[in-house]
Amino acid sequence: MRILNTFLIGLSSGSIYSLMAFALVLVWRSTRVVNFAQAGQAILSTYIGYVALTHWHNYWLALPVAVVAGAIVGGLVDLVVIRNLAKRSAHGPLASIAPIIATLGLLGIIRAVVGMVWGGDLHQYPAPVSNHGFTFGTTTIPFSPYNLLIVATTVGVMALFALLFQRTSLGLALRASAFAPETSRLAGVRVDRIRTIGWAISGAAGAIAGVLVTPQNSLSPNSLDLLLVLGFVAAVIGGLESLIGAAIGGLVLGVGLAFVREFVSTSLEFPATFMVLLLVLLVKPAGLIAARKGRDA
Repeated sequence: MRILNTFLIGLSSGSIYSLMAFALVLVWRSTRVVNFAQAGQAILSTYIGYVALTHWHNYWLALPVAVVAGAIVGGLVDLVVIRNLAKRSAHGPLASIAPIIATLGLLGIIRAVVGMVWGGDLHQYPAPVSNHGFTFGTTTIPFSPYNLLIVATTVGVMALFALLFQRTSLGLALRASAFAPETSRLAGVRVDRIRTIGWAISGAAGAIAGVLVTPQNSLSPNSLDLLLVLGFVAAVIGGLESLIGAAIGGLVLGVGLAFVREFVSTSLEFPATFMVLLLVLLVKPAGLIAARKGRDA
């Protein structure tokens, strides 16, 4: 029973890591940028959802508000910052790392703005269902209705994204723009616009992750920094080229850390994150789900 409880808790945490990893992989695949501003975008979206929640007192109205805000912020980051920066530094010595440095700057700016608007105090983001574990007879397990909601929401979101990427013309354009931008332009695809849409989808996914994880903690300008680190590690574990790998990497990391926390020591949880990362990089540097290589001519 203890093993089962630990697995279920890890599944819940891993689901949130998967969403953040998905957001990071989506941006990486389309622009080759590691978006360190993802945590800032997610925290800003979560605060906007918090404002909606305090106004309407309805979690299910606040959630889509946060998601829409995340999509808008993500699109604006690409449209205003990344796209212009890529054009201006295309032939400079920092062409490959300038956008990454810019996302680090954006993370600090967004957190500062959030702190000025909402202050640095901790806020409670109430969950829509109970956070107390399920009770069976005289036994209460640490897996709550809210944990079940997290897992169900993540599965639903991932299924929706899978349909988008595999069954729609927009998904085809997103995949084509990521793998062969020049060919896509020749085929009539507006690659810059499609990439901005990809950033918007990434922002929406990050917002969902932020709203889901916050009721289990507290809301502050820095409260999602750890989620960014764990999401990035999950993305590398799964493979930065694979959206499926992002989901698998998040689940592997979440379950693994849950077992470390329960059966080893809570103080080793954070070091274990990077131990798992190093192990995966040594054994499979491309990640658990590596992108397929094309045949040589």
